[in-house]
Amino acid sequence: MLKIGDKKLINAWAFYDWANSVYSLVISTAVFPIYYAGLTASEGFANAEGKITFFGTLWNPTTLYNFALAFSFLVVAFLSPMLSGIADYSGNKKKFLKGFCLLGSLSVMCLFFFTGKETLWVGIVFSILASIGFWGSIVFYNAYLPEVAHPKQQDNASAKGFMLGYFGSILLLILCLVLIETEVFGMYDKQFGSQLSFVLVGLWWLGFAQITYAKLPDSEKVILPKDNYFTKGIKEIKKVAKELFAYRELKIFLISFFLLSIGVQTIILMAGIFGTILGLETLNLIGTILIVQFVGILGAFLFSRLSNKIGNIKTLKITIAIWGLVCFIGFNLTKETTNIELYFYVLGGLIGLVMGAIQSLARSTYSKLLPKTEDTASYFSFFDVTEKIALVIGMVTFGVLNSIISIQSSVLSLAIFFLAAFIMISQMKKTKHVR
Repeated sequence: MLKIGDKKLINAWAFYDWANSVYSLVISTAVFPIYYAGLTASEGFANAEGKITFFGTLWNPTTLYNFALAFSFLVVAFLSPMLSGIADYSGNKKKFLKGFCLLGSLSVMCLFFFTGKETLWVGIVFSILASIGFWGSIVFYNAYLPEVAHPKQQDNASAKGFMLGYFGSILLLILCLVLIETEVFGMYDKQFGSQLSFVLVGLWWLGFAQITYAKLPDSEKVILPKDNYFTKGIKEIKKVAKELFAYRELKIFLISFFLLSIGVQTIILMAGIFGTILGLETLNLIGTILIVQFVGILGAFLFSRLSNKIGNIKTLKITIAIWGLVCFIGFNLTKETTNIELYFYVLGGLIGLVMGAIQSLARSTYSKLLPKTEDTASYFSFFDVTEKIALVIGMVTFGVLNSIISIQSSVLSLAIFFLAAFIMISQMKKTKHVR
């Protein structure tokens, strides 16, 4: 059994990012949002006003997609504290990780059957289930970080995970683009190529996750069969909540993380649809997303090293400021903007520079702030619930403003959350828990 700090253990843990990041890129950001936007805007799908029918109600396609994802985040926010409490009590973190991974990967493959107006329910339902599977698995994956790496290793370990994720997702996205654009010598059309890419994502995710499973340790906790897991799990969460709110720095960080997550995750999820609304061609959008991924590798590496020199808090403040700049650039982009493609590429480069950086630093900073504990899943469930509730608020805010004003106003509104996050994190002085 590998011990904490062992490079093989850290590499195996980080490899789950390689496995699951294809969902983040291909399904959340690149191919599926563009596929969904194109399909729902096609002739015969939307009415004259551009609205579509879902369960007898007319929807703006973007708003429907936003609300569907927001619902999935609410489900994860509701389930993960209870399940993580049970996992900590019973020692079943790995089983929960496997279960959510299986749900997510199979749901992604089922998106193959979303082909038109009649199967819109397939696209929406399995988008929700895939999202629940992905974000649910992340709760238990993140909870392993304090168990695989010592505090001084955690910034680099977290960054390594995101870097591996970027490399892996780029490789699969390129393969998906080959399937979509070349149409394999006329054997099928681009739509079918997109459908095949959804199947590939599910197989990649589930297949490479086995490497992580083989090395991650099982908990040493042993529980008698007569114990009520659900009741004990709830008690575990209550105990951790009481401990968590006794630490000043931890509370401040979670509030700041909540505010910045509203902006970060909403931008990541809506970037593809934003570009489609601006009138960019699919290849330009995919090109921008590839720029984001390549620059993201560099950003995660550079900012993890910068944090070693100037500290996590100062480094996070720099990334938050850059995210605010992203919002102002996005607000000023319209269909009429000259050289819109060039500006969108620049925007993608800025997003890439700070996307992996802020995510990996947030994860490792939170891990450093934790007191010594065996209840890592319960503690990280609060971290992930904070992010999911932020996602719900971000997606709903974005969808509502897009419906009543414009998508540009939706982008600008996110800058307010970044400003509030910057102010809040400025109250922190160090990455140590202070009771």
